[in-house]
Amino acid sequence: MPNIKIDGINIEPQKGWTILDTARFLGLEIPTLCHNEGLSLWGGCRLCVVEIGEGANSKLVSSCTYPAEDGLVVKTSTKRVLNARKMILELLIAQCPTSKVLQDLAARMGLQQVRFTPKWEKCIFCGLCVRMCQEQMVASAIGFANRGNKLKINTPFDKTSEECRRCGGCIYICPACMSRCEGTNPETVLCGRCENSLQPTCTELNDNFNCWMGLKGDCGTCVTVEK
Repeated sequence: MPNIKIDGINIEPQKGWTILDTARFLGLEIPTLCHNEGLSLWGGCRLCVVEIGEGANSKLVSSCTYPAEDGLVVKTSTKRVLNARKMILELLIAQCPTSKVLQDLAARMGLQQVRFTPKWEKCIFCGLCVRMCQEQMVASAIGFANRGNKLKINTPFDKTSEECRRCGGCIYICPACMSRCEGTNPETVLCGRCENSLQPTCTELNDNFNCWMGLKGDCGTCVTVEK
């Protein structure tokens, strides 16, 4: 069995587990978007990045695809990790600001602004619909076409697919199809209306400090000091 350390916890993960599997087994929260337990590993959105290694040799990897190898040292909530996730989410929201899934992620992660010009597209190319159609519906009626800024998801040769059974699986799993409360024509790029959770501020004083590591207020930022 491999032995890894994740957020200071030593654990022997099961054979075939990824870092994400191990973290979830421990109850550690890592945001995901293109990941789905019923589909193949993808690692396309990169929202699930974590930091592995220590010191100058540390690097960011997608936890949903990186295997839980023996000797790994993993941190799930360092400043570097949190900043990377927010930057990725900014880009995704700029691509498709009407997605409720993305807006909810922004609220949970404490994202306050989107610094990129919004494109107001209807797809973020997470690949969920393609994998759903291929792997769960066993139809392969849709797939990726073209490259670069011409990339799109379509049926073969832009024609009505005879393989499509109109099951709706692609719509069911699509995060861009779940529109935010204001509908398809919101006034602002970032909603923020559901931002009612306490955002972690511990990293301002303690790199990768998680609240479970100590008593409430140990880091001095999540309680109000009465004068």
